Amino acid sequence: MNGLEVSHLQKRYGDQTVVDDLSFHVDEGEIFGLIGPNGAGKSTSIMMIIGLLNADGGSVAFNGQRYDARNPDMRSCFGVVPQELAIYPELTAIQNLQLFGRLNGLRGRRLKERVAYVLEVTGLGHNAHQTLKTYSGGMSRRLNFGIALLHEPRFVVLDEPTVGIDPQSRARLLDAVRELSTNGVGVLYASHYMEEVQAVCHRVAIIDRGRLLKMGTLDQLLDRTHTELCVTVAALPAELAGKFRGVADVHQEADGTTNISIHESVNPDQKSGVGRLRVVLELLEHSTISVLRIKSREASLETLFLSLTGKTLRD
Repeated sequence: MNGLEVSHLQKRYGDQTVVDDLSFHVDEGEIFGLIGPNGAGKSTSIMMIIGLLNADGGSVAFNGQRYDARNPDMRSCFGVVPQELAIYPELTAIQNLQLFGRLNGLRGRRLKERVAYVLEVTGLGHNAHQTLKTYSGGMSRRLNFGIALLHEPRFVVLDEPTVGIDPQSRARLLDAVRELSTNGVGVLYASHYMEEVQAVCHRVAIIDRGRLLKMGTLDQLLDRTHTELCVTVAALPAELAGKFRGVADVHQEADGTTNISIHESVNPDQKSGVGRLRVVLELLEHSTISVLRIKSREASLETLFLSLTGKTLRD
């Protein structure tokens, strides 16, 4: 099978299991999103996939062969964009690219061509001879991304590639990711930004506490909760909240209001979203609780993510 195959990956630290039987595959030309809260095991999984961390169980294969990070030919198939900037601020952009290009075995005319290509893709051509100390955060992120493309990898791993950058730089990077896919390069895209994942990824895996929760295309993932009706009230007594069980989800918001969320159901044995809205409104009217607003919205990857992983803050 061509592409990346991750099978039953495991990692433990003492009694704590950080990655627990994680399996997925990424085809050639596919952009595969990997999302999860802080501490979900995304970065640990990535480090095992690229060979920077030994797994306690499972395997990683690329194009049908077990991946061996000690094999330079196999290593060269991968381009990695780390979460932390892996560039030298004392050097110019072109010096960084020449250095990393040589480390990847590029020389002479080929090195010159690839450096020119990366400068074009990242939009850094006019700033190629500036030291990175003068670069904005977005420019540095674009260069960090471009370095991974120098040796024409067949698979690119992106770990939070757009953290803290401006909208223009983000748009440039996302366009570059789409171009990789068009050229048949597989992409593993790990990010906290749901709108980015929803914009570029063909399939998505949601993980938490090292385990796979859901995986599929966006249409598949969002099918069960494709619409949501949200009723907001000023406050809801605790003793009343239980009456909505099985009809709606009740969430206390930071501003003191209460949101009563009704997800559209595909189960014919349950009331429709509108039918359950009627039940909610009748309960509120009977309890003389005023409604502040009612909103209808399509479910997004973010709403699905929160429904699976919860709203509790993660450190």
